[in-house]
Amino acid sequence: MTDRRGATSPAGARRSLGGARAARQPLERPAPLRQAVYDALAEMIINRELQPGEHLVENELAAHLGVSRQPVREALQRLHNEGWVDLRPALGAFVHVPTEEEADQLLSTRTLLEAESARLAAKNATPEQVERLRELQRAGEQALSEDSQVALVEANAALHAHLVDMSGNKVLAQLIAMVDRRTRWYYSPIARTRGREAWDEHAALIETIAEGNSRRAGELMRKHTERTRESYHQRRKESGSPNSLT
Repeated sequence: MTDRRGATSPAGARRSLGGARAARQPLERPAPLRQAVYDALAEMIINRELQPGEHLVENELAAHLGVSRQPVREALQRLHNEGWVDLRPALGAFVHVPTEEEADQLLSTRTLLEAESARLAAKNATPEQVERLRELQRAGEQALSEDSQVALVEANAALHAHLVDMSGNKVLAQLIAMVDRRTRWYYSPIARTRGREAWDEHAALIETIAEGNSRRAGELMRKHTERTRESYHQRRKESGSPNSLT
């Protein structure tokens, strides 16, 4: 790992963590520090606080998180092993730039998994679970009215996670959990683009689940996730670069 300052990312000059982002409180210590640092850096990547292609400098990240360089180095190695970070000899660490094929494969897989999740949710739904869906829908509409990208991504993830819980299928839940973080990464730059359309689709899905129409719920979720996949590729095409998907 290196802190060499002269390297630049494919997206252009590296941004300074100190000047570009609000200061964070030092990470709390009850959880193992290496896990806390890993989680913090992963969320910064997912929320595009750290952009695809951005150069990651250990001492700047350590200062930003209020920790030493060692847990940052360990976290970057783990993120590299999981495909979030690229390590380049003599240059250092950079946020991975996803290819169009990577995004398409993951979002297509998500469609298959979540369509089945919605079908089972409609089959097993209780009135209390449906009411919770409506609460999450209201939270999403609030985030939409505030035009908050981070809040929209979080609200969308919370609603989809509740549907997975409603499915009652633990294996399906485990498989969806495997793609959840990367799904949020791809969804983040299009959260505003999907905007009202996505939340209208959620509302229609919730009513279908409330009616117990499992076949229709699966079909609505399939169309919903396919539109998200199409929006991602359209935004990428319009931007001309995956690094511009912010």
